[in-house]
Amino acid sequence: MKAAVIYEVGGPDVFRYEVVADPEVGPKDLLVRMQFVSIEGGDTLNRLRGEHPVFPHIVGYQAAGVVESIGSGVANFEKGDRVVTVGQDGSHAELRSVNELFAWKIPDGLDTRAASSVPVPWGTAHDCLFEFGRIQAGETALIHAGASGVGIAAIQLAKRAGATVLATASSDQRLERLRAYGMDHGINYAREDFVVKVRELTEGRGADVIVDSIGGSNLQKSLHCLAYRGRCLTFGDAGREETTKLDISTMRGNNQSLTGYFLGAELFLAPRAHQMVADILDDMAKGSLEAVTDKEFTLERAGEAHAYIESRQAFGRVLLTP
Repeated sequence: MKAAVIYEVGGPDVFRYEVVADPEVGPKDLLVRMQFVSIEGGDTLNRLRGEHPVFPHIVGYQAAGVVESIGSGVANFEKGDRVVTVGQDGSHAELRSVNELFAWKIPDGLDTRAASSVPVPWGTAHDCLFEFGRIQAGETALIHAGASGVGIAAIQLAKRAGATVLATASSDQRLERLRAYGMDHGINYAREDFVVKVRELTEGRGADVIVDSIGGSNLQKSLHCLAYRGRCLTFGDAGREETTKLDISTMRGNNQSLTGYFLGAELFLAPRAHQMVADILDDMAKGSLEAVTDKEFTLERAGEAHAYIESRQAFGRVLLTP
């Protein structure tokens, strides 16, 4: 098969488009021919500074396609099924082998392109808001990086739950586009202090739930605009800052909480997470939620696609087509 591989970590130019061996298929695995690869934020970080024991390495968490063959112990899938898959790596390729526990059938009525960008961003957004953020109707949610895959998902889900939705982005144009997905108030972090703006928009109260994918100093500022009993969820380091020590001295007196989140752990350890993703796919097939695709690149242009994501121009997910 052909794949976008790396022989060293670094910038987008480390990708090489080469012929490599087809993946091995275990008894509980599906061999899937990729049709759409959704580039996740973690993919760019793994390419940049991930620890990979063997090179060449194929990065990539998430992709969708058609089952080409199944292992002898697979019970719930058949050849020809349309599926979306997640894994620690291996998505930037024509073929992928994945355990059936990390694959979902794509429901009728949902196209493969849309499904390819669901499990990681939508599962993360849903769990941050509901399983760990416990958001309720009438509360205020602050969604950082509103134009990202997780951001657009979280905006839709929070609005559907009856929350007032605030979101940050780097341009007024991107913020204006987010209104169509349920954002009530946009904050241009390039020219506004979002802590001041959140306090202003909430009449000094702050946000009840904050979904922070940026980390670093942004996370510290998030803590400063939490409401009483507010919940802040951190799951990423999109800001790419070195580890920052957090001052949590204001949290105890305000009965606030800070929770780290990783979808992979939930999929491994909590069976309900798999069903949660399946439910989101069903809702999307019914038209109540929308996956947003910004651009598509061919697999051989993986480096260009990663560079485009890192330019912070994307609105929604960027896809690769093998």
